[in-house]
Amino acid sequence: MAELSIIVVFDNKTLKPDLVPDWGFACVIWFGGRTILFDTGANGEILLDNMKKLSIDPVDIEVVALSHAHWDHANGLGSFLEKNSNITVYLPKSFPEAYKSEARSFGAIVEEIGQGGELFEGVFTTGEMKGIIEEQALTFKTSGGMVVITGCAHPGIVNIVRTAKEITGESIHLVLGGFHFPPQSVVDSFRELGVQKAAPCHCSGDDALGFFHQAYGDDYIEIGVGKEIVIE
Repeated sequence: MAELSIIVVFDNKTLKPDLVPDWGFACVIWFGGRTILFDTGANGEILLDNMKKLSIDPVDIEVVALSHAHWDHANGLGSFLEKNSNITVYLPKSFPEAYKSEARSFGAIVEEIGQGGELFEGVFTTGEMKGIIEEQALTFKTSGGMVVITGCAHPGIVNIVRTAKEITGESIHLVLGGFHFPPQSVVDSFRELGVQKAAPCHCSGDDALGFFHQAYGDDYIEIGVGKEIVIE
């Protein structure tokens, strides 16, 4: 199995004083020889500044995957494309045409996601899931199990995890990202689905951070700008 490395580059909170927090989410993922930017946050200037301070060169990014078409996850795209347009952008097919046209105007390739399935070897999308807004999440196959990365989980975090598990047929090692203010009963659902580690952030809400931390203990991962996770 390939090593999976994740660095959070945009989030509501920061874990390092020199990095800037803001409402939204983005992370950079290294897996299987590819470098992926998942979401672009609300502000391209903050996104690029945090990446620079973390020694991440935009030119090294090969793939951008956008979870959904809300400003706090997609508004940094244009600023990023000014630095690197030699990429493929994977986004739900329901995305507004303005985002697709902007990406193509820079010369990027746009791939519209409908059904779930494997994007690359060991990398899966849940497909465009219905909710308050259509959304996709990504899943990575590691030696310890699948790692699910979500933007805001508007279709429901449990639905997303269940879909990822059905598509891959694998156990879930970690779920990271926005859980969208879930009820406490979501912990029981995570346990039933065999989720080993939880890393809620962004739009999960303080209550959810609290009850996940209490329930998962050492298997709870605090997230903020600058957080690095490596799974071998």
